[in-house]
Amino acid sequence: MADERAEALEFLERLGRHPAVAFHEAGVAAEVTAILDGLGIQHRADEWGNILAKIPGAESAGGETADAATPPLAIIAHMDHPGFEIVEPGGDGLWLAAVLGGVPPSSLAAGIPLLALQPGGRRLAAVSEGAQGEGEAKRLLVRLQQPAELDCPAPVVFDLPDFALDGDFIRMRAVDDLAGCAGILAALARLSRRPEPPAGDIYGLFTRAEEVGLVGARLAAESGLLPPGALALSVESSRTLPGAEQGQGPVIRVGDAGYTFAADAEAALIRAREALREQDAAFRCQRQLMSGGVCEASAFALYGYAATGMAFPLGNYHNGAPDGRIEAEYIHLDDYLGGVALLEETARRVADRAHTAFRQRLSQIPAPQRQRLLSQPIKN
Repeated sequence: MADERAEALEFLERLGRHPAVAFHEAGVAAEVTAILDGLGIQHRADEWGNILAKIPGAESAGGETADAATPPLAIIAHMDHPGFEIVEPGGDGLWLAAVLGGVPPSSLAAGIPLLALQPGGRRLAAVSEGAQGEGEAKRLLVRLQQPAELDCPAPVVFDLPDFALDGDFIRMRAVDDLAGCAGILAALARLSRRPEPPAGDIYGLFTRAEEVGLVGARLAAESGLLPPGALALSVESSRTLPGAEQGQGPVIRVGDAGYTFAADAEAALIRAREALREQDAAFRCQRQLMSGGVCEASAFALYGYAATGMAFPLGNYHNGAPDGRIEAEYIHLDDYLGGVALLEETARRVADRAHTAFRQRLSQIPAPQRQRLLSQPIKN
């Protein structure tokens, strides 16, 4: 029997070995594929390079689920992280790099340690020399520590730890959203080993270029990559907020900066939380509107899918520390492991999502109150 706690951390550590920015996710994608192959889970890539994995549900028996009673559940995370892309030489030994995603303003100052990435995973130490230009024309000036020719475009990331356990915290260059990807893989691994499959089909979707506008997710939603009627569950690492705090468990995300999500999809998460608390009264889980950014649930909601979300409360969002330094992102170990448990249980509760305690309580109108309203009508 696998040590599932260790496995979940191993998957995250393995993904962390592959620095990635939007449009340059090949290393992460190869690791995701290798893990799925090792687990014996079927998967394929779409024309955009998004990876779709599937565990057949009991109702479909490996076939289509169009007539199944239980809708499929698609759990979604992205493989990229904010960074830069060297696009051309800049003269005087400098290279010009475009900004890809929401990097902290302080990262455009001089003196930030960087890594320029080359084919085969080769990392070249570099440093920022400030920025020039405005808007989409803004470029970061990058100087390699040792002069070298580059194959352009070349991704550039912050020179920060790939993965480190630090007491109760996991620190990484890119928790966002490798924690989401690894959490999906760990949940799929557990589901694949259980003797009883979930009722409906379960998909894991690993997308590209999220940090530059949810591009991979929007293309997947537009193309109908997921079955009609699927519930779309976005798994993100999102900045901490009051009510979404580290160490208090994963967050059931009721919306983001752009959308309020679907109650019908969220109900599967709520029912899973109830089930986990029935097993362990100490299980921690939060529920909050995470308005600090937009996540991939919004992309699928736009195309008519019932969408919901789960988030790991994140420190040093996009590598921006409160004092302005560029630092590793971090999440609480218990939040990550609790999130994996919540994802697995949610996959099993899709068929049962209408039976949350709240819905049951609200649907039962006590007879005395009903009768009292009937017997005491308002008189005009």
